[in-house]
Amino acid sequence: MSQAFAPARLDWTTGQPVSADYGDVYFSQESGLDETRHVFIDNNDLPARFAAMGPQQLFSIAETGFGTGLNFLVAWQSFLQHAPATARLSFVSTEKHPLAASDLAQAHAMWPALAAQSAALQQQYDAMAPGWHRFVLEQGRVILTLLVGDVQETLPQLDGRVDAWFLDGFAPSKNPDMWQAPLFREMARLSHGDTTLATFTSAGSVRRGLEEAGFSVEKVAGYGRKREMTRGRLARAPERPWQAPWYALPQQDIGERSAVVIGAGIAGASVAHSLACRGWQVTVLDRHPEAAREASGNPQGVLYTKLSPHFTPLTRLVLSGYAYSLRTLASQLAQEPAQWQRCGVLQLAHDESESKRQQGLAGAGLPERILRAVDAEQASALAGLPLSHGGLYFEQGGWLNPPSLVRQLLSHPNISLRLGNAVTELAQNPEDDSWVVMGNDGPLAIGSIAVIATANETMQFDPTYYLPVKRIRGQITQLPVTDDSSRLKTVLCGEGYIAPARNGSHCMGATFKFEHQDLATHDAEHGENLAMLAALAPSLHQALGGDAIGYEQCSGRAALRCTSPDYLPIVGAIVDRAEFNQRYQALGRDASLKLSAESPLIKGLYVSTAHGSRGMVTAPLAGEIIASMLEREPSPLPSSLLDAVNPSRFLIRDLIRQKLRD
Repeated sequence: MSQAFAPARLDWTTGQPVSADYGDVYFSQESGLDETRHVFIDNNDLPARFAAMGPQQLFSIAETGFGTGLNFLVAWQSFLQHAPATARLSFVSTEKHPLAASDLAQAHAMWPALAAQSAALQQQYDAMAPGWHRFVLEQGRVILTLLVGDVQETLPQLDGRVDAWFLDGFAPSKNPDMWQAPLFREMARLSHGDTTLATFTSAGSVRRGLEEAGFSVEKVAGYGRKREMTRGRLARAPERPWQAPWYALPQQDIGERSAVVIGAGIAGASVAHSLACRGWQVTVLDRHPEAAREASGNPQGVLYTKLSPHFTPLTRLVLSGYAYSLRTLASQLAQEPAQWQRCGVLQLAHDESESKRQQGLAGAGLPERILRAVDAEQASALAGLPLSHGGLYFEQGGWLNPPSLVRQLLSHPNISLRLGNAVTELAQNPEDDSWVVMGNDGPLAIGSIAVIATANETMQFDPTYYLPVKRIRGQITQLPVTDDSSRLKTVLCGEGYIAPARNGSHCMGATFKFEHQDLATHDAEHGENLAMLAALAPSLHQALGGDAIGYEQCSGRAALRCTSPDYLPIVGAIVDRAEFNQRYQALGRDASLKLSAESPLIKGLYVSTAHGSRGMVTAPLAGEIIASMLEREPSPLPSSLLDAVNPSRFLIRDLIRQKLRD
């Protein structure tokens, strides 16, 4: 992402939304609802195409210009009216200037007929950072992927097949930069022989551009005072047709829609839930008698994003994951004192280096509701306690009880949870390629696919032993709330964090220990957490007892985080390591070679691990990545970020360095 994109500026003087930047309306002043139905629904023949869908079939629509979301809401409603009960809809839309949530709600109030869809979208819609945003609606039957950025940058990063195009956006005369040949070529790349398109404009330059890209187009009657519009269909194969990424999608169709997920922490629960929402029957196994007993078991986890002003791959991933986790919480858990609180997060500028990083972020152009700079006085007012430093305030953030979220995700009726079962072996049945999970007393479960979500135990399985995961011990400290400390209203972060009280105690931490791997709590690490708090917020440290705090007052727990050498999670399909190294050995001679040979994937085997201390931010989105791969849906992330988290990245690096792993 080359830059941040400012939110839309709307003029409501006429009672309808008009873009202050483009000087154009968002929809017809006479009847935007009827115009959308005429232009995009009817001229793509969607009611009949929805009605003809088979069980579990996916229909994909892509749109240029999300705007108020009107086209999406109408397509969603039409899909529910006409498609079979098990069919699914994927809607991808790109938008350079997303509306503020308040403007979106004001526009939606004009269409009472869409009230049900509007309310569901608004529940998850908030200020949008640049990047890709995934919305799961209708219990997973409807998926919206909103790409915030310039269409010329977003569409080339999209992997997937499109069945119908909504070519929208402001008029070519108002927004000429969008209506260009590169857009039409990308549309053709993502299309197939049955792909249709519709657009409100009949401009000759648009029709000629579409024809040059391979579409046959015709002018037909427009809506209302608009005499003509354009519709079309892909007529010839594009010069650069879409191909499944060499690394990402299964080589063969999966048979029975059954899955075994090993691990009942946030990574496993997220994958299981994403698959269950798409109609899969999922068995989740864990060696513990309860879910979320390891790193996902802390009483409070913090939802926040430590970002780079340079929009590195990690920053872009975290921004998308952070927003998706907030949507997941909004749809899955009620805000209440024991489960989660959207109380905001203050990242304090505790030293010169942190202050410099924050200055860069404050000028990066992100919406203020995502983050804004505050001085010490403002930070103190937000926190409810005096603070000596200002920092960045993340209004959307807060804390959650991770086990509550894990349990809720695992409560889906398509998920069978089997706890207290240690997995000893994972084997593929040579007769039908199904996966058999073995325990000490024999088979535990069988599925068409298997997902390893066992954090540091990923290396215990033969197909994934080479993945370079590493353990980092972390210990949290809990202290009883006091009258003075109860004034804390927001999460404070610096070298560590402390959250407002939950169930009568504050949670703070967590230490980072590479050299220890035991799970006992240590007074020395309680001391480190208390020292962190004293430096971060002396007034809060004092409110909790100051130097008089004794270790006997401290409780806590320790767990082993799982991370990777580049601190990015490991998410995706697993390859046959030996065959992979053989097939791509030429990288050792020329690192610039384009990988064109099909990757030797192990059919039906996936992994979600190495989420580190960001598990609550990255693991839920990782579930969507794997589900999208299996369902041939457009991905929730651009192809460059899928590369960045792909498990095979370590094999590629070793081949380039001529350093093969044993």
